[in-house]
Amino acid sequence: MEEEKKIKEVIAEIRPYIQNDGGDIEFVKYENNIVYVKLSGACQGCQMAHVTLKEGVESAIKNEVPDVKAVEQIHE
Repeated sequence: MEEEKKIKEVIAEIRPYIQNDGGDIEFVKYENNIVYVKLSGACQGCQMAHVTLKEGVESAIKNEVPDVKAVEQIHE
């Protein structure tokens, strides 16, 4: 799926910035126009994780893949 490939590319571009802050992001799945990711490291429990996810990751992905409705975090 071309959309999923593009989503993974965007996450790969963003990932070093998240890792610089001691966190990490991992693509889990793309289903019904929603991207599911897992945040780990310093991102877990961080009060700013939601802001990073919505304003950073989600906007970057929507910019490249307009069909994406949202990016959601999967908690394990």
